Amino acid sequence: MMVVEEERSMEEGLLKLKNQNDASDCRITACVILSTFVAVCGSFSFGLATGYTSGAEIGIMKDMGLSIAEFSAFGSFSTLGAAVGALLSGKMAIMLGRRGTMWVSNILCITGWLSIAFAKDVLLLDFGRISAGIGVGLISYVVPVYIAEITPKHVRGTFTFSNQLLQNAGLAVVYFCGNFLNWRMMALLGALPCIIQAVGLFFVPESPRWLAKVGTDKELENSLLRLRGRDADISREVSEIQLVTKMVESDSKSSFCDLFQRKYRHTLVVGIGLMLIQQFSGSAAVIYYASTIFRKAGFSVAIGSTLLGLFMIPKAMIGLILVDKWGRRPLLLTSAFGMSITCMLLGLAFALQKMQLLPELTPVFTFICVTVYIATYAIGLGGLPWVIMSEIFPINIKVTAGSLVTLASWSSSSIVTYAFNFLFEWSTQGTFYIFGLIGGGALLFIWLLVPETKGLSLEEIQISLTGQPDEISHM
Repeated sequence: MMVVEEERSMEEGLLKLKNQNDASDCRITACVILSTFVAVCGSFSFGLATGYTSGAEIGIMKDMGLSIAEFSAFGSFSTLGAAVGALLSGKMAIMLGRRGTMWVSNILCITGWLSIAFAKDVLLLDFGRISAGIGVGLISYVVPVYIAEITPKHVRGTFTFSNQLLQNAGLAVVYFCGNFLNWRMMALLGALPCIIQAVGLFFVPESPRWLAKVGTDKELENSLLRLRGRDADISREVSEIQLVTKMVESDSKSSFCDLFQRKYRHTLVVGIGLMLIQQFSGSAAVIYYASTIFRKAGFSVAIGSTLLGLFMIPKAMIGLILVDKWGRRPLLLTSAFGMSITCMLLGLAFALQKMQLLPELTPVFTFICVTVYIATYAIGLGGLPWVIMSEIFPINIKVTAGSLVTLASWSSSSIVTYAFNFLFEWSTQGTFYIFGLIGGGALLFIWLLVPETKGLSLEEIQISLTGQPDEISHM
């Protein structure tokens, strides 16, 4: 009974705080910008790792004498390592903090990239790929979580989406520089943003929400003062964070079984569902094997890769600009619709090629469809599943839920990247029809289940998704 009364008191306190002035929440300080920049340096390395095999394939196979099977294994070791990193990411983020986890990821990524750059045999090459992959797995979880926890709510989506922007910047560098840099130089380039991040982390604050969870109130206040400005009134935000943290901590301790409590099922389904949609709609296959698709369609791989590299950053900027104006749901629905339609059109193009109809149009039409597919992916399903994942889970289950969602992403990515070549050999058009149908199913999933989180604080989102606001409002 005492627990119920205490929880009710905390909930009522939160409601009162929601009605207070949000002025201090609306400030974008130099510290927030610097902290976000430092965090997304890891995202840039993430993008380099994702596209590395596309730009390095010919050079590595020639210099190291790799067979197709050995190179395929080298490529897949990144997602294998990332899956391991995903399993470790949540617990590490709570034990070491968000900054500590990024430091560990830097050590792993720098070790991995340098091992690849100076490899003399296949063993060191594969070790480097696995090490960098584990680091990328940590990055994929901790970077969006850290950014979401430090930024004001009215720009949280834009700042968190910068994670996707820098991933695309990394991809752009690989696609573009792969035409004139050798694979060893590109590996050294992959280590550079990790070194910058490792140094930058000395100058940015820890996540205030992690500090609230570990019980250091003074450090929580100091962190928020740095992020919101020394003259800002942070009392409302401090109280809100402390109230919600105490409420969820008193409700249950973080364990795997907690994820399956009835009140968390919706958030878990949304988090995992978006990651599965992101991968099984074909994104990993198109990005990893863009050159294979161009080659099959008869389009120049060099021209296609260069144009995609030039296009990567501008198309990611669209999502960055729109995420806090349109909201999450409209962008996700637009993205799923565009990906579904372009996959169907790609299937049609390869079907016409197989029937030898309009053969002169197939290469250009394929390039246009791949470009539009990647553009629609970038504005929604490319980055927003990570944004939403960082927003919807309460602090008491964020560790286990975030790890599970990140693991779902990397595991499904491994399946898609491994199976794509077999599917492509089976039926070029059939492969894209499958991706298109999954994209159509994604529309229904997003429409029915995915909440809008635009303009809400993390505490407001998490309380609303556990069904507590209605209970409180009826007291």
